[in-house]
Amino acid sequence: MIIAIVIILVILWFLGYSPISGIAIPNIILFNINNHPVTLWEILILVAIGWAISLLPRPLQAVASVLLILWVLSVLGVLAIAGLSNIIFFVIVVGLIISIFI
Repeated sequence: MIIAIVIILVILWFLGYSPISGIAIPNIILFNINNHPVTLWEILILVAIGWAISLLPRPLQAVASVLLILWVLSVLGVLAIAGLSNIIFFVIVVGLIISIFI
């Protein structure tokens, strides 16, 4: 089950942040928070990460929850470090992959 979630997260991340030429995927803005547009892709990634966190063992849930909070803050622009949201998302996906092998 976690493997399917990791695949879904990677697909959502690639389609949301690096669009494929020739494939037109609409980037729908749902609402604005702090003058930052929140898109449908970001909400889908948030739901998939929340689903993945619920399947992890208890100690990894705590670490992933903290990373999720940092990711949400960086996406909304509260933590204004360039590229932080991508780095945190990458760490969450790597952590999920490692949890498969443990």
